[in-house]
Amino acid sequence: MPIYEYQCQDCGHRLEALQKISDAPLKECPQCHKLALAKLVSASSFRLKGGGWYETDFKTGAKRHGTQDSAGESSSSASKSTDKTASSQAAGSTGA
Repeated sequence: MPIYEYQCQDCGHRLEALQKISDAPLKECPQCHKLALAKLVSASSFRLKGGGWYETDFKTGAKRHGTQDSAGESSSSASKSTDKTASSQAAGSTGA
């Protein structure tokens, strides 16, 4: 059930109410008892979690598991092959 924020237009009292979507909006202020409550628009704190959602849905960049930067991958593999060539040449020259 969503939490709605209300503010009294008369006395300024603010409150939160846990209500069903189908419930009628509150009208009476619990502090001054006047029919002056107005529903506020606020950002919700809502996040989809659990087994039915993708692991990468809320991650960006390097935090994503299973995704790699293709540019970084090619440069690192090129340096590995250069290192292997250099080490095998050095081993061959020492043994001769």
